[in-house]
Amino acid sequence: MVPQQRLLKVFVELADTLVDDFDVIDFLHTLTQYSVELLDADAAGLMLVDQRGSLEVVAASTEESRLLELFELQNDQGPCLDCYREGQPVTNIDPVEAERRWPLFGAAIRGTRFSSVHAVPLRLRDQTIGAMNLFLARPGTLSRDDIALSQGLADIATIGLLQERAIRQQQLLSEQLQGALNSRIAIEQAKGMLAERHGVDMATAFQIMRERARQTGVRLASVADGVIGGSLTFDGVKLR
Repeated sequence: MVPQQRLLKVFVELADTLVDDFDVIDFLHTLTQYSVELLDADAAGLMLVDQRGSLEVVAASTEESRLLELFELQNDQGPCLDCYREGQPVTNIDPVEAERRWPLFGAAIRGTRFSSVHAVPLRLRDQTIGAMNLFLARPGTLSRDDIALSQGLADIATIGLLQERAIRQQQLLSEQLQGALNSRIAIEQAKGMLAERHGVDMATAFQIMRERARQTGVRLASVADGVIGGSLTFDGVKLR
């Protein structure tokens, strides 16, 4: 069982979107990280719908889960897509069942360390704005309580995003999310440049950028622009 104090802290943080420097990308990465921690999962990935009605990968706790999310989109099959389209959780799918339901995605899962996949919608009533995948390498399944908790995390994040839109009526949620999706392209490019320049993996490169953003109080997209433009090199900084 997750300690009640820890749960309360997480839910309060996910609900607190009414701040001037609210960063959608960082917020959604925080959601995937907390979901992994609280549910004893091994990875998580998150898709949001853009203003054209297409799903896009916007956050992932690991590079492996990000690639699996992209694989789902490229092949138009997988638990996250079904979850978003139906607005209902898709849970406790083992590799055999995954291959039966989504042959290409199932084959991809067989090539990983994961023993089960799960997806919960980001929804409020009849409005679904995305879905979150959870990947487990450990034996066993998600219990009813686990599934309820994962849906609760997704729900509070959805409420936070929609509440932020309501407070800032001048900006539609679709425009804000589109801006986040556009920022993601620059962030991915900067990750690759940083990883190649310093000989680190993509996950480490992203963590370095995220730490710099938090330390300096700027958005991830601004850090990415600095890396791409050459004004931010991290030369002389010990990278791990």
